[in-house]
Amino acid sequence: MGSKNKLKRFRENETFKNVIQPTREEVLDNFKWKGKWQRFFNNSNPIVLELGCGKGEYTVALAQKNPNINYIGVDIKGARFWRGAKTAIEENLPNVAFLRTQIELINLCFATNEVSEIWITFPDPQIKHTRIVHRLTNLTFLKKYHQILSDKGIIHLKTDSEFMHGYTLGLLQGLGQEIIYAHHNIYNNNESPKEATDIQTFYEKQYLEKNKAITYLKFKLDF
Repeated sequence: MGSKNKLKRFRENETFKNVIQPTREEVLDNFKWKGKWQRFFNNSNPIVLELGCGKGEYTVALAQKNPNINYIGVDIKGARFWRGAKTAIEENLPNVAFLRTQIELINLCFATNEVSEIWITFPDPQIKHTRIVHRLTNLTFLKKYHQILSDKGIIHLKTDSEFMHGYTLGLLQGLGQEIIYAHHNIYNNNESPKEATDIQTFYEKQYLEKNKAITYLKFKLDF
């Protein structure tokens, strides 16, 4: 994407009511929407996050299927989720928002028990050991997610990376966490939960055309 295109999208994001773009300082200093997201949506419906939402396809698709749930796509790259934010506005989806921030700050953006579910869809597996601090299911991140999830809160991990799937599954098992469902190839398993196969992103469809297995984990945290 050219720099002019990025700048145009950044400017347009600033006009979208469903996009929140705080500075790092604003997040660190008592972020205004922490604990108040239901006020942002003007309802008391559950709040679900998609972390590392990219273009926001999954966030928007979930919102379309579940109008009584509020969805927030989180990503640091605003030029990417511009597409999802624009689609949500064009389709008049009031239950969609996008938050531009670093995921390492997620526990400063949401209050204890404020989030019902978290989706992590096709994250960068950060395979090199030196990149483990950026892996979205490492122990540090899991503890942050636990802080904001409700007691019955669920996390979904959907990825084409066998490494990411195996790493996360092994970590959860080692920590004694509750694994609700795990499979290394959900489209080759008749018992796969519908929520895992109902939505396919553009890149996911490309993976499937190449016969690449899609893995899925559904779990709870209790530290």
